[in-house]
Amino acid sequence: MNAITPAPRVARFTCEKKPATGSRGMVVTNHPLASAAGSQILLAGGNAVDAAVAALFALTVVEPMMVGILGGGVSHIRMADGRHSVIDNLSTAPGKATPEMYDCLSDEIGKQRDVRDRENLIGPKAVAVPGALAGWCEALARFGTLPLAEVLQPAIALAERGFVTTPYLRDCIADTAKDLARDPGLAALFLPGGEPLPAGSRLVQTDYAQTLKLIAQEGPGVLYGGPLGKALADFMARNGGLIDEDDLASYRVALREPIEGSYRGHAIFGPPPPSSSGVHVVQMLNILEGYDIGALGFGSADAVHLLAEALKIAFADRAVATADPAFVKVPVARLIDKAYAAERRALIETGAARRWSSGLSGGESNDTTHVTVADSAGNVISATQTINGVFGACTQIPGTGMLTNNYMFNFDPHPGRALSIAPGKRVFTSMAPMIVLKDGRLAFALGLPGALRIFPSALQAIVNLIDHRMTLQEAVEAPRIWTEGGVLELEAAIPDAVAEELARRGHPIVRSPRIAGGMNAISFDPDGTLTGAACWRADGTPVGISGGLAKAGVRFTI
Repeated sequence: MNAITPAPRVARFTCEKKPATGSRGMVVTNHPLASAAGSQILLAGGNAVDAAVAALFALTVVEPMMVGILGGGVSHIRMADGRHSVIDNLSTAPGKATPEMYDCLSDEIGKQRDVRDRENLIGPKAVAVPGALAGWCEALARFGTLPLAEVLQPAIALAERGFVTTPYLRDCIADTAKDLARDPGLAALFLPGGEPLPAGSRLVQTDYAQTLKLIAQEGPGVLYGGPLGKALADFMARNGGLIDEDDLASYRVALREPIEGSYRGHAIFGPPPPSSSGVHVVQMLNILEGYDIGALGFGSADAVHLLAEALKIAFADRAVATADPAFVKVPVARLIDKAYAAERRALIETGAARRWSSGLSGGESNDTTHVTVADSAGNVISATQTINGVFGACTQIPGTGMLTNNYMFNFDPHPGRALSIAPGKRVFTSMAPMIVLKDGRLAFALGLPGALRIFPSALQAIVNLIDHRMTLQEAVEAPRIWTEGGVLELEAAIPDAVAEELARRGHPIVRSPRIAGGMNAISFDPDGTLTGAACWRADGTPVGISGGLAKAGVRFTI
């Protein structure tokens, strides 16, 4: 184990929220009404997958700026019998897409995805073939127990009757008002009278309620070959988009095996490429395993320095290695090999920051959502889903209430690269729905939104739990860092003295009010107690279920 002189611990931070506990189920989402929807399904006899799908549909109503049935994502499922499955319902490039479809404006770091008129970000040309509805229905059909119509009822009620909006939704509307105003349907819904919908307003989505009812009646085929798909394709044809009915009819969910690694006696499971998380979280843990991170103290200059160097190594390799495995050969075995980690670790200088290039040969949006659900039988799902940017492409399919994604922004608009556009190619992602075991038993499951910052933040939570022995609530709320090789971002709770020492070692320091989004997580105690936690960075809410039915044989007497 590499030696390093311990530095003082940072001052303890204060958690903003409290965890929930239960014995018969736990639902944690980034909106209280979605957590309520999932818990309603658990109480009705559904399993964790039923509840997660119900919560995701509810989030399309109450968190419309983050997630929708025209989006995409990754779900990591562990069934009670120990089976792990990753459902990849990420969006794909339309058949008419080409590597040269956008007019690129720059190739500078941080500006590689800038194109003329923001066509890959706003409007119909930014929309990739949606996979969310297909993926959620696939998860339900393979691993759930309840019919789709029943699972959709909470979301239908929220859309039809309305719900009271939060300040978080109001702020997202205000931040995106100029782009929302370009679409008549979205302007009417979120900018009544030309002003952002105030917090505390009741938002009713009648058109979307009818869309959800149609899905409940006829299933996902209404989009992938039915009237909703026709409405989407017709809108694209009229407005310069590329998606047609053939794209929708040919879309397929991919079922994948998770990446597995080990860290200090724990088994680490995460999604494989085109997700970065499984490969690079395991890679970074392999690097950090050579240090006594716990002894350094959470938030110390030494601990943060090592985290930052591990992140830079992972991002250097990710830039040349991680993409859709159907189009790019990803050297998974090499990346997660502990011997490769040792090679990279040997190059780390404990007293100085350095620049890293890949040891191999050969821009996403922050606006996503995450759901973590466990039931009393031992089934667990960790699912990250998105329409990519805030309100996606800021367009709505008239008469349906469906918001479009802007997933085309995730491709590199320059031709000839690993992440360049190709027809049918899946977008790559940093989504990190992680599940960790200890001695063969569930230990914790977690995930979060936050684009490129997702899997580095998931890594930090895992280190917080294993090395720093934090509680679950502390682990999800702890101050975070992030770097991709340029500046080192630090959240406010990391003391100035630590920032000054890191700057002395050569890290360009930038303070950030928030790194990545609202993490939520569940931990599993050996006695069957489930603990759920959500952090201050979103409207996250854990709902725990305990109690149960009357004891067998109990009779009332009069």
